[in-house]
Amino acid sequence: MERLSRIVTKFEETVIALLMAGMVLLTFSQVIARYVFNTGWGAALEATTLMYAWMILFGMSYGVKIGAHLGVDAIVALLPKRLFRIVAVFGALTGVLYALMLLDGSITYLSKLHKFSLGMQDLRFPDWFANGVAPAIGWEIFDNEVPRWFAFSILPIGLVLFAFRCLQAAWQIITGDRRMMIASHEAEDLVAENKDAV
Repeated sequence: MERLSRIVTKFEETVIALLMAGMVLLTFSQVIARYVFNTGWGAALEATTLMYAWMILFGMSYGVKIGAHLGVDAIVALLPKRLFRIVAVFGALTGVLYALMLLDGSITYLSKLHKFSLGMQDLRFPDWFANGVAPAIGWEIFDNEVPRWFAFSILPIGLVLFAFRCLQAAWQIITGDRRMMIASHEAEDLVAENKDAV
């Protein structure tokens, strides 16, 4: 399980870093192209938006892994330790249920997109891919458009990763390796770290 977790973590971190770098480079290149050369790529906004959506869906599972999600635990923190742990496990398992419900809907959505061969509005494949590679792998591409099912395939991928991380968090709470799914109290931590600084 630990090895799988390390592989998933490396995958998440790599994809998030590549998406962030891609968004920055694409946006920067478009600023230069528009203001210096009075031109630009018409699909830049759609590509950047898509990369941002992918980054969010990878980021939500990574956020569970590092405990970066915010939550309100004012009432839960008052519970006895055993009951607190039960509520924390319940919260993590609720995340799994949420992911599974959305996963079912996303698979249905992607299958409909695939069935009707809908493409992205501006995003297109280069000719060499649309006319050479795509037919060779059995993809039917109209007007070189990137198929919506391909662009939105992050939905089930992100939700499976999120479910995995919620299950992992539930197990860590059960075994005592983790207290809860949400972020720690940053303000309290900063005060404790700097109490002797003044």
